[in-house]
Amino acid sequence: MDAARGDGEPGTGRPPHAGEWPRQSLLGGLAPHARAQLLALGVQVRYPADRVLMREADATDFVLVLLDGVVKVTGRTHDNRDALLAVRMGGDLVGEFAALDGGTRSATVTACGPVVARSATRTQFLACLRGDPHIAQGLNASVVAKLRTATASRIDFTGCDVATRLARVLHQIAVRYGEPDGPGAVIRWPITQPELAALAGAAEPSVHKALRRLRESGVLSTGYRVIRIDDLAELHRIAFA
Repeated sequence: MDAARGDGEPGTGRPPHAGEWPRQSLLGGLAPHARAQLLALGVQVRYPADRVLMREADATDFVLVLLDGVVKVTGRTHDNRDALLAVRMGGDLVGEFAALDGGTRSATVTACGPVVARSATRTQFLACLRGDPHIAQGLNASVVAKLRTATASRIDFTGCDVATRLARVLHQIAVRYGEPDGPGAVIRWPITQPELAALAGAAEPSVHKALRRLRESGVLSTGYRVIRIDDLAELHRIAFA
């Protein structure tokens, strides 16, 4: 099925976990009336795990408002490898760059597990932005946050060792997407160690060693499709001391 349509259905039901999106996400940060407009935009779609939702260099221009699930954003490197650029979860928006400037897709977006979203055409999306300044302001803040994160990552890659970069990546994910759990947080999304290495800009063996040290020191523990940050304060100290 075409990625623009997904497994589409009219969006008349209550979205999963409505009102429980992270505060830092687009949906979580909007006022209720503005959030309701985004939740009514387009149609509701569902995607299975591993479905490519958007493909780098394609000329599609629809946007997806993620309601539930996790997607990964990847780009093709000069040596024909897939580099993990970011992860997005329920509450986030993907595809807005092509919708805003009419250009081709800058990256590939793939479902890491089942995903539920609102799919809107470029025309619908731009009309929504023109019609509500609160949504436009929220989108601007979301785009700036993404650019700030990308800039910080570039600086980290040149100025920090692998352990520090990995700690910063894990801390950012835990704070933005993790479920609070006592002094720590639980990250429930299936990222592989090669993908984690790509996010940290490091070789996989180096990330293996850094993860082992974090486990041995009691900072985190790993399980099937789960990373549990047991001591978020200590992870912060390692990442930013």
